[in-house]
Amino acid sequence: MIRRRAVVGLAACSALLAALAACDVADRRPAALRSRPREVSGRLGPGEVNLGSPTGRETVLYVPGSVAPDAPTPLIVSLHGAGSDARGGGLFTQPLADQLGALILAPSSQGRVWDRNFGTDLALVDASLAEAFRRARVDPARIAIAGFSAGASYALALGLANGGLFSRVMAFSPGSVPDGGRQGKPRVFITHGVDDELLPIDRASRRIVPALRNDGYDVAYNEFDGGHTVPPDELARAADWLGW
Repeated sequence: MIRRRAVVGLAACSALLAALAACDVADRRPAALRSRPREVSGRLGPGEVNLGSPTGRETVLYVPGSVAPDAPTPLIVSLHGAGSDARGGGLFTQPLADQLGALILAPSSQGRVWDRNFGTDLALVDASLAEAFRRARVDPARIAIAGFSAGASYALALGLANGGLFSRVMAFSPGSVPDGGRQGKPRVFITHGVDDELLPIDRASRRIVPALRNDGYDVAYNEFDGGHTVPPDELARAADWLGW
């Protein structure tokens, strides 16, 4: 059941963020996010919390049992693939979060895929971040964004556009890099199956990785034997790469 207070809170955040975006004429990044961590004193118990959303689809905040009480905590924004949602696909990073003691924030796209015009879905991600920062004490130096498939492409867009927020970007089988603008130089992790038939590697990561490296990004890249999936070994590799 979606909690009414959470839904109202996210709706209010969305309205505020939209107003801020309208006022910020100097920022030309269409995928710019405004929310930032702040000091909070509350504790979150382990498990999943449905933050709700203005669209009625779930936004899940996952708290592993390994999170240290009262300590600044890492956060991973985790984006699902096409046709999925927060609970069905956004929590694919849960093994990684359990290992590292990191929170997961998993929003749901409004439609089948993430909005590449950076409209409703961008506002939802921003409002969800604001709510997560209100509830949890997040370490500003350890915030990452991750995604699978279409979610990986969106994670690359948001991550590269918000290097001041995300220090790490993880893309599992991305198809492209939508242009949301660029800010900073976050480190990037990309992995892709050589037998991927949905997003063939030759047309996707084998083009994306050289382009990012040419633009000066530090990219860790791995190809694995398999198709359009996220093997446990690749999540473990990502955890080692994060170094949290």
